[in-house]
Amino acid sequence: MSVFKRETRKTRHKTTNGAWMTLDGGFAKRDCTVVDLSTTGACIEVKDAGAVPGVINVAFTKDVRKLTRCRLIWRKGSMIGVEFLAA
Repeated sequence: MSVFKRETRKTRHKTTNGAWMTLDGGFAKRDCTVVDLSTTGACIEVKDAGAVPGVINVAFTKDVRKLTRCRLIWRKGSMIGVEFLAA
């Protein structure tokens, strides 16, 4: 019997939707592409993944007033993985 309960990975949906990240407290906006999306996070393609800070805001729609706060989980090449934070 296992003491640790393995959390199942949420279903991810492939996409190529454009999005925007806000950096530097909202003063800088950077285009990005959402590669896949789940209820708990996303995989996002950016030009310079090394420059992305630990916490970012992402606009998944054209309405940049609706931002989703995200925490950086991983980086690999031009891809980053983010977890959605509670509002």
